[in-house]
Amino acid sequence: MAKDTVTSGSSTTCYIIAYDIPDDKRRIKIHKILSGFGTWTQYSLFECFLSKKELVLLKSKLARYTRDTEDSIRFYPLCVHCLEKVETVGGAPPAEATIFIV
Repeated sequence: MAKDTVTSGSSTTCYIIAYDIPDDKRRIKIHKILSGFGTWTQYSLFECFLSKKELVLLKSKLARYTRDTEDSIRFYPLCVHCLEKVETVGGAPPAEATIFIV
């Protein structure tokens, strides 16, 4: 079980969430849901710092748009010690552009 980290007074765990969704419409919806909970770091991978309550909420939202026979979403909890050892090799991760028009 992952060890918790303390962020802004609440106990959270870092989860690496990877998904394989063959349907474009469902994949886009899953991506949008995950974007509201964490950081998009690779094309089908997010890093999310979640409390237990947020994890339950996220899984509930994802369940509405996934098909058990076709889709796969995996949650990998990282302990604090493992999180400190994460390394990135290569180019910058994907980033969604945010445009503000005033």
